[in-house]
This record gives sequence, structure tokens and C-alpha cells, in this order.
Amino acid sequence: MKHFINLKDIKTDDLKKILNDAKRRKSKRKNFNTLDVDKGAPLKGKILIQMFEKPSLRTRLSFYLAIRQLGGGTITLRSNELHLGKGGESLADTAKILSTYGDGFMLRTDSDKKISEFIKYIKIPLINGLSPSSHPTQVLSDIFTVEEIKKKPISKLNICWIGDSNNVLNSLIAASVKFSFKLNIGCPKNYKPKKFILDWLNQNRKTINIFDDPKKAVINADVIFSDKVISLNDKVNVKSKTKAFKKFFIDDKLLNLAPKSIFLHCLPRGKEVSEKVFLGKKSHVWQQAYNRVHVQKSILMYCFDKLR
Repeated sequence: MKHFINLKDIKTDDLKKILNDAKRRKSKRKNFNTLDVDKGAPLKGKILIQMFEKPSLRTRLSFYLAIRQLGGGTITLRSNELHLGKGGESLADTAKILSTYGDGFMLRTDSDKKISEFIKYIKIPLINGLSPSSHPTQVLSDIFTVEEIKKKPISKLNICWIGDSNNVLNSLIAASVKFSFKLNIGCPKNYKPKKFILDWLNQNRKTINIFDDPKKAVINADVIFSDKVISLNDKVNVKSKTKAFKKFFIDDKLLNLAPKSIFLHCLPRGKEVSEKVFLGKKSHVWQQAYNRVHVQKSILMYCFDKLR
């Protein structure tokens, strides 16, 4: 049994095994229907419990299809349907109940502390489907997509992030250490990655480049990532933050500074990218979104000790 919480805590070899397994699984499903089960039904009889404290579309659907295509099933819970540390039931007790009824637990949460608490007591694999500081399943899937499109290891590519320093970027920074790729970040001075992220980078002797000018950040980029600047539960002054990111708008002029680049966005999108770029030839956002199914399957295989 293995948890999948933060990329920084997982061995590089294991991350590469997950990606290689996902590549094999995707190639074998070319003539399959959506709910056809993979050969051997490797997770037959297994049940994945999903719980969402935050809205979800891609994570919810991709994990549902992932466990079904591996021969298992899923139950989806909403946090307001559970006690979840309220009403007299502790998180420890909830974790023990989940361990009794389920074989795996995927949590999309508004609290990193809850994940830490669950790990202490849960007896089944725990997968971080998103937390305030990390979005590991998204970024590992993004690496899969980058290598699929560019047809080379991400270690040989220049990666650029234009936008807010959020949980997705935190995981991308962790990935830059694990996969040894060059990372440029374009963001306003007041929205740089948090100190604990930069301290971890220093501990791992890794350097990233942070620019407060997006034009400098995208030079020589093979891939340009972005995310919504104003998130759903962002407790910020929206007007002030929107103004701070005004010059970081991603349009044709910016992409033309990196002629060989592709554009990726984890969705949902906001006003940080033009319609022309988002729906343009350089954009691969739909392929990026669907690839999460394939990578999620291999993450489940990893957590259930089924990777070979």
C-alpha cells in the first residue's frame, strides 16, 4: 500500500514507472469503448471512495473512469454528507470507517491538515486529488501530456509557467526537481512562490527562474502552462489581484515569443488567456484533460502495489 500525496515525497523512479504504465495502458485502449475493462481487470473487486470538499469536474470524472476501466468501482461522497470532524465524530474515526468499507480513498480538500490527519489513521491508500498546497495528480498527468506531444523526455524541455503561484505551480516546481527540467515562472513580484517552496528547492540544490516580466519568462519555452488567476475560493481582493496580473495576459503576441511552444491549462479557465490562444493550434487543453484518466489509472496501480 502506498499513498499519493505530494510529488516531492515520491521517488523519481516510481513516478517514471507510473508514466510508463500510463503510456502502455493508453496505447492498448485505442479500440476500446469508454467502460470496457483493461485486460486482466487488475483492480477487480476494489472500491475507491472519493470525497470532494471543493468543486470538481476533471478529477471526479477521471478517477471514476480510471477505477472502472481497471475493473473496480467507486463511491462518491460529499463532505456535507459526513460528520468529518464535526458532530462528535473525529477524523480518526472517519478514517477507520473508510478503511473498513473501502480499498482506496481519494480526497479533494480545502485543508492540508486534514490530509496529514487522515494519513495517521487510514489503513488504505490515500490519494490527494487537490489540496491548498498541492495538486500532484494534475501535474503528473501534465508531464505525460507534454512528453506525448513533444515526443521527448520533459528533462530535455524548457517549461514555463505564467500566472499565480498556487497549488498546481507548487507541484510543477516539485516535478522540476524530480524530473530535472528547466522551469521559468512569470508572475508579479507580490505573487511569487511561498518561502517554504523556495526553501525546499534550495535544500534540493535546484534553481528556478522567476520573472516579473512574462516576455522574459517565455523565451525559448517549449511548453507554456497557465491556470485561473482568481480561483473559486480565493480569499483576495479580486480587483487588486486582477490588476496585478494584467500584463501577464496570454495572447498571440506572447506565444509568438516562443515559436516552438505549446499551451496547456489545467482548467477551468478565467480571463488570463485569450480565446484565440485557448482554442488555437498551439493549445492542447482537451488532450491534457482526458489524459488524466490514463495517468490516474496508473496512480491507482501504484497505490495498490500493482505496478510491474
